[in-house]
Amino acid sequence: MRDTPDSGQFSTDVPARLDRLPWSGFHWRVVIALGITWILDGLEVTLVGSLAGAIHQSPSLALTETQIGLTASAYLVGAVVGALGFGWLADRIGRRRLFFITLIVYMLASIATGFAWDFWTFALCRMLTGAGIGGEYAAVNSAIQELIPARLRGRVDLFVNGTFWGGAAIGAITSLVVLDPAIIDPEIGWRAAFIVGGALSLVVLLLRRHLPESPRWLMLHGKPEEGERIVSAIERDVAAEKGPLPPTTYGPTVLNRRGAASLAEIWHTMFQTHRDRAILGLTLMSCQAFCYNAVFFTYALVLTKFYAIPAHHVGWFMLPFALGNLAGPLMLGRFFDTIGRRQMITATYGLAGLLMAATGIAFAQGWLSAWEQTAAWTLIFFFASAAASAAYLTVGESFPLEMRAMAIALFYAIGTAVGGVVGPTLFGWLISSGERGDILWGYLIAAALMLVAAATEWRLGFAAEGRSLEDVSTPLSASVKKL
Repeated sequence: MRDTPDSGQFSTDVPARLDRLPWSGFHWRVVIALGITWILDGLEVTLVGSLAGAIHQSPSLALTETQIGLTASAYLVGAVVGALGFGWLADRIGRRRLFFITLIVYMLASIATGFAWDFWTFALCRMLTGAGIGGEYAAVNSAIQELIPARLRGRVDLFVNGTFWGGAAIGAITSLVVLDPAIIDPEIGWRAAFIVGGALSLVVLLLRRHLPESPRWLMLHGKPEEGERIVSAIERDVAAEKGPLPPTTYGPTVLNRRGAASLAEIWHTMFQTHRDRAILGLTLMSCQAFCYNAVFFTYALVLTKFYAIPAHHVGWFMLPFALGNLAGPLMLGRFFDTIGRRQMITATYGLAGLLMAATGIAFAQGWLSAWEQTAAWTLIFFFASAAASAAYLTVGESFPLEMRAMAIALFYAIGTAVGGVVGPTLFGWLISSGERGDILWGYLIAAALMLVAAATEWRLGFAAEGRSLEDVSTPLSASVKKL
């Protein structure tokens, strides 16, 4: 880093030095300490889905199908509010501080859920839990993208988001234990599941103690010296593990010292300078949110109502569903860095939409058994999971670093509000009718939205694979792109 004659400017090679690093133990620590939140989120959400039948039958809560759908929507409302509030803070006070604040909110609210005594307290706890997770999406996604080398950013981001489904698999297995009357009273079991799940967050807090602030965030907020110090420390650790580091592949960037982006700047950048990217991000996020939340939050109700599956057996059906979702990003992620973002996002959204329409028709006609229905969802969400993870990747890459967390938060919030909050409530209402034909309309809507997202990506998608974040979207504080 060196200052220019104008004391308001400086040049920095922090991005080039971060992008040239070989994969190392440092990157594993980042992925584990930050990505483990997705495992906890998957555990939390799957427990709600798997426990829906038990909560519906709980003598203390006795929630109706519609109320269960409303509590799912309450969780997503909280996620929207949390994403916006914590995302705004992450761009101003840093990624690292938010790591701890959002996780503590999530932990306390999850534990409190286990002590809920009626619909209103249960819904409130779910909303606060969602607020913590919404904030995590913004701070964690932006930090991971800023710390991972450009050539690996796509697959790592997809992998981290995909680990949600590792947590979902754990949640499905856990539900088999906590809902088995031979092991524990289901009324105690579902409450214990929330309490233990929240308490596990203490482990994550310990893991995050040793993570640094994002050097990119520091350099863009007038603290290049501190960013330089952190990068030097990272380089020493990586060199000690991997040997001499490769040379940088591009030069330094010249930036102006400035404060955080104002709301007016954020709005102008999103909807004027990068309008096409804003349309693309909103479409991808909204469509996948409706598809996922509508199907996943209510699948346990479909199993118990239409296939007469006992509540304590639902986990056996959620487990392959979760594993299919986990396998998608793991197996397809590298192709987003090699074949390209535009081609892979279009393909995964498109295939998921076509398969969902076909499965919805088969369900309405009664052609599928419970296991066949589960096998169909497993295949569909193998592709849909990679597509959904790529939506977060796209939004993070679309806009300048000064507003990255807020961009992720805003698009997550809008997408969730449009697609996620409506979906579970709509499907809960459709399921309560007891008619397969009514539910078919919900599946067809979800399928059509996935196809719309595929067409939008093909039309507006852009190449970000292998490119530095600063090259994909020039920082607001850049005076010239590179020296």
